[in-house]
Amino acid sequence: MKRTKLYIGGEWVQPVDAGTSAVENPATEEIIGEVAAATSADVEPAVQAARGAFPAWSGLAPAERASRLERLWHILDRRREEIARTVTLELGTPLKTATAIQAGLPLTVLRSYVDLVGAYAFSEEIGHSLVLKEPVGVVAAITPWNYPLHQMIAKVAPALLAGCTVVLKPAELTPLVAYMLADAVHEAELPAGVFNMVCGPGAVIGTALAGHPGVDMVSFTGSTEVGKQISVLAASTVKKVALELGGKSANVILDDADLVTAVKVGVGNAFLNAGQTCTAWTRMLVPHSRYEEAVELAAAAAGKYAVGDPMCAGTRLGPVSSARQRASVLAHIDTGLSQGARLVAGGGDLPSRGHYVPATVLADVKPDDVVAQEEIFGPVLAVIPFSDDEEAVTIANNSRYGLSGAVWSGDESRALAVAGRLQSGSVDINGAAFNPVAPFGGYKQSGTGRELGRYGLDEFLQTKAIQR
Repeated sequence: MKRTKLYIGGEWVQPVDAGTSAVENPATEEIIGEVAAATSADVEPAVQAARGAFPAWSGLAPAERASRLERLWHILDRRREEIARTVTLELGTPLKTATAIQAGLPLTVLRSYVDLVGAYAFSEEIGHSLVLKEPVGVVAAITPWNYPLHQMIAKVAPALLAGCTVVLKPAELTPLVAYMLADAVHEAELPAGVFNMVCGPGAVIGTALAGHPGVDMVSFTGSTEVGKQISVLAASTVKKVALELGGKSANVILDDADLVTAVKVGVGNAFLNAGQTCTAWTRMLVPHSRYEEAVELAAAAAGKYAVGDPMCAGTRLGPVSSARQRASVLAHIDTGLSQGARLVAGGGDLPSRGHYVPATVLADVKPDDVVAQEEIFGPVLAVIPFSDDEEAVTIANNSRYGLSGAVWSGDESRALAVAGRLQSGSVDINGAAFNPVAPFGGYKQSGTGRELGRYGLDEFLQTKAIQR
């Protein structure tokens, strides 16, 4: 697939520079596409197009904006299979998972925003004041590669519904599905300039957008280190910034939990998308009294996650996203072993081609070890023992991150008590399902702001009070 243009002002346009970048299939290391590699010179027309479209778009009734999003939903829904296959090819997510999550989840989220408009109060009376929720303005949406379409929709849909206009900067590793979104936007006939897409290196395009005086808000998902840089750049014009950053989530299994289920589900969560999930429960905390049993269960569960061709129906663990990511994950495993961790799953031979990392379980990890503190973003699970509920909470909170987590117990009130003490934006009890309309975001260095549902819509609105 060759896509060497940018989507600006409702048209496919040539970038100022004719540079391109290759798209690799991480399972085979073959080049499967070529896309535009824009420069900072391409940011200016995109921002101007968004600014020009803002007055008319923000002036539409919310219900009219929602109807445009519903049209977009129908177009993307018809392309579910193509979306899933594209993400599998450029990211390596097993096709079954890609169909359910990489294609299914963003459609669920988009549908939720279409349905939200009738229940959302864009204005209210408080005494003699009329309080209005108004769009922030031009939004720069900078998205990651691990759940590409979901992260694009989680930003673009609420921004557009709020009345904002958008310049999207998709991840370099997964641009093909971003082109599919832009194609769908064009087919949906959104007004010119409401949605714009500029592909290129994050250090170039992201930097230009974050510091651009014509951008009113930056919504960024990615690493904590890059998020800090975005914040500094945005501060020059006092932009609003929403950040969804890293995680090192704790899966706390209490002594009265169903251990078999808790470990099985916990391992599956940690290895989802080859461990490339910001909310992955990568620290499994288990009481000393059940520790060795849990380690054995985790090792056995990991053994069922053999790496394989992500296009095959039975594959549960595909490659990581790139050679660079593979090297980083393997280096973290080596560091863990050097600090005294015990390898109970992992190692062994791997395919000669592809960026594969075996499903790895490290036991006897100490709370301050590197593998317990740093986000590895690969299929690596650290198992850590604890003595009682108090120590479990202390270990779980011993992190600069606070994005997600889990608690397992046979006593729901006990689980709720522990969950309430975790410094985390979300906590699942006994394997509760993800809720796509509940607020999603982190504490501490996991970010600021919230996505999804009405909380996600709030991020793209500002509040005005009119006294009368």
